[in-house]
Amino acid sequence: METLWFCVIALLWLGYLFLEGFDFGVGMLLPVLGRDETERRVLVNTIGPVWDGNEVWLLVAGGATFAAFPGWYASLFSAAYLPLTLFLLALIGRGVAFEYRGKVDSARWRKLWDTLIFVGSWVATLGVGLVLSANVFGLPLDANGDRVGSPFAAIRPETLLGALAVAGYALVHGAVFLSLKTEGDVRARARALALKIAPVALLPLLVLLLVVQLHSGSAWTWAASVAVALAAVGAYVRLYFGREGQAFALMGVAVAATVTALFGALYPNVLPSTVDPTFSLTVADTASSSYTLTVMTWVAAFGTPAVLIYQGWTYWVFRKRIGTRHIPAVHVP
Repeated sequence: METLWFCVIALLWLGYLFLEGFDFGVGMLLPVLGRDETERRVLVNTIGPVWDGNEVWLLVAGGATFAAFPGWYASLFSAAYLPLTLFLLALIGRGVAFEYRGKVDSARWRKLWDTLIFVGSWVATLGVGLVLSANVFGLPLDANGDRVGSPFAAIRPETLLGALAVAGYALVHGAVFLSLKTEGDVRARARALALKIAPVALLPLLVLLLVVQLHSGSAWTWAASVAVALAAVGAYVRLYFGREGQAFALMGVAVAATVTALFGALYPNVLPSTVDPTFSLTVADTASSSYTLTVMTWVAAFGTPAVLIYQGWTYWVFRKRIGTRHIPAVHVP
């Protein structure tokens, strides 16, 4: 049961990185692809109906960790408190900006909130990459699972590489999504930008996977890492030939293989200790009781399909491309 919930949490992170990945990417590209207010409204509207639903995956991942592995949750959130705080503040500011940017018909007002969307998207993306890579590479934990040393212990070369890896992926994923979801000049520029930046932006991700596999990989996690590279190349080729939908799907394959490689290299640990390997937190050590996990499994068995159906329906309803011709005149009460 413990292993099952370790896999469930990995699956929740997969959903979050895939859905919120393009969501963050749109925010990161807002001032780059949005040349005027109408185009920026197009970009915001591509994710307007879904961005808050995408964040639910993060809440469920955190809640599932708290319920299924309270020791993992407590040690990670206390040891990486500063980057997690910055990450959450960025999410809050970004969400407020989406809601407030259209409340006043003023260029200065909208520029303020657009800047917050842009900065919040970058900070949140870098933050989640840093925390996830710190979880994989480990934190300085003592025998009680408490952090020792500096509060900045989570910030190291390998975790900064992880931050760049997730940010680079989100940047490309967002550009591919925009080329799939928009039309006209915005679509053409998004596709051209994705093709231009992909070889450089995805390089940190491939380097991160190589470092992780050399550190604690196995044969099947090596296979998952190779799958990431193949999916990334496939996405680039399909996008080059104008098959945005296939490219977007292959970006999903890439992030799925990435999560498989990272969590596979981590197992059976949930949070390694860089002080002493014997202090590492494992699946067995930090899991809740069998009864708790059983109850959670039954709840998830009925709740998860409902959430997936609802979210899938939302994406189906808002599946069509949008462009500047769909944007109405500004109307502020």
